[in-house]
Amino acid sequence: MVDSSIKFLTLLALLYCLFVPLVEARVRLYKWEVKYEFKSPDCYKKLVITINGRTPGPSIIAQQGDTIVVELKNSLLTENVAIHWHGIRQIETPWMDGTEGVTQCPILPGETFVYRFVVDRPGTYLYHAHYGMQREAGLYGSIRVGLPDGQTEPFLYDYDRSIILNDWYHKSTYEQAAGLSSIPFVWVDEPQSILIQGRGRFNCNAPGIEAGLCNATSPECVPYALTVVPGKTYRLRIGSLTALSALSFEIEGHNMTVVEADGHYVEPFVVKNLFIYSGETYSVLIKADQDPSRNYWASAKVVSRNSTTPNGLAIFNYYPNHPRRNPPTPPPVRPRWDDVGPRLSQSLAIKAHRGYIHPPPQTSDRVIVMLNTQNRVNGHVRWSVNNVSFNLPHTPYLIAYKHNLLHAFEQTPPPDGYDYANYDISSVNTKNVNATTSNAAYRLAFNTTVDIILQNANTMNPNNSETHPWHLHGHDFWVVGYGTGKFDMFNDPKKYNLVDPIMKNTVAVHPYGWTALRFRADNPGVWAFHCHIESHFFMGMGVVFEEGVERVGKLPTSIMGCGDSKGYFRP
Repeated sequence: MVDSSIKFLTLLALLYCLFVPLVEARVRLYKWEVKYEFKSPDCYKKLVITINGRTPGPSIIAQQGDTIVVELKNSLLTENVAIHWHGIRQIETPWMDGTEGVTQCPILPGETFVYRFVVDRPGTYLYHAHYGMQREAGLYGSIRVGLPDGQTEPFLYDYDRSIILNDWYHKSTYEQAAGLSSIPFVWVDEPQSILIQGRGRFNCNAPGIEAGLCNATSPECVPYALTVVPGKTYRLRIGSLTALSALSFEIEGHNMTVVEADGHYVEPFVVKNLFIYSGETYSVLIKADQDPSRNYWASAKVVSRNSTTPNGLAIFNYYPNHPRRNPPTPPPVRPRWDDVGPRLSQSLAIKAHRGYIHPPPQTSDRVIVMLNTQNRVNGHVRWSVNNVSFNLPHTPYLIAYKHNLLHAFEQTPPPDGYDYANYDISSVNTKNVNATTSNAAYRLAFNTTVDIILQNANTMNPNNSETHPWHLHGHDFWVVGYGTGKFDMFNDPKKYNLVDPIMKNTVAVHPYGWTALRFRADNPGVWAFHCHIESHFFMGMGVVFEEGVERVGKLPTSIMGCGDSKGYFRP
């Protein structure tokens, strides 16, 4: 009798599996057309790159495990394009990372390219152009990945909102790139505006503005309004895709509780203002618990540079007040641009949530120290890592490695360090003015643990060290340490946080300081690691890692067609 009951229950279980559908991951299809259009996001009319007529582009909203398919048509007419899915690790699809020169050839004018990849983790991510300096021309947007149905997060909120912070230039990317490449050097200078969710406000009465180019009454530059219901708690996902600026974001009169960073849960902590660097994403919880009879300012201020750019402003709109009703108080003005202390303190405060710690390896197999310096190469101003300024090859690395086209780039490996004993990071280094260029890659033994030490230094200008946000493609890394001054390779590793370090894909190295990262080289492919300041990467501030490329499957021919891969392309 017992055996019969067991057989009956087993049969029921089999029938259940056959006829009751399991929760399956979805395929989410997007059809995008990229083209230039005249827009006035800060009231000043200029050519911008749009997706389906919009900048920022459409948000990708998905659940963990979903497959994203983007059919991207390049209608820029005379310009190539590629889009990087920032924070998506591209496990088993390294050719979909969207990094021109590293994982694919660019998409030519008139062509349609299909990106297809899985979003394997919940969290807040971004997408943006990764060809030339197109990102700052308006080609960017947000990716929001939720948990599967039935799963919960370690914090509560009523509503979910997303914004992107950006800085905005009136000069075209071509003008900027020409200046950065010229002798004498022409710097891009400070941006004209800060945009919050694609909207800002430039002073149309500024001298020298050509008639008809700036319209302060344009509906395109009405301040963005985040409407809230009194008493409710909001999860605000904040991403930064600035071309240059580090920012301090705050909402007048409201505290923010930080709960997520780059897709990983944070042990919650409260801030009045959030420091955010290009390429980073955060989730903060905000309770609408202030006087509901008025609106409040949301402000984004440039820090780490003595900038002339006015604060970006949006309206934190308490329903039912009108969303265009300005707050009765002046916008926030703090903090000081040159106060590094609070920025370092926030970096140190970001730890993994106690219930969601991914324990890091306790030791590493390889240590690479990367000295960040400004140099000259044949009279050109460049940024360098260990005195080597990076150039992209004409044949993307992933294709070259898989098809044994190693002649397409240099094979002498970049250095793992610098002259630690003799280099003075605190002053202009007259002995180290000139650098070399290279397109060689770091080859990492597969599945090993790698430490990266980002060491900041003085630029070629006296008493000047800049903030550099570094972004790693294809991975998350543990942020195991920060420090001021020169990294001590004997003593500082003893202070690493190996208990509850946060995992991120983008992290800042502060002026005259260092940041230590640890990651596993466990994602077969070729991955860029670079400063996320657009002009700095353009000027050579980046490297490339190869790991386990022999494990990568057959490459789609659609990523080929440039350099030595011209004969491989089939649409």
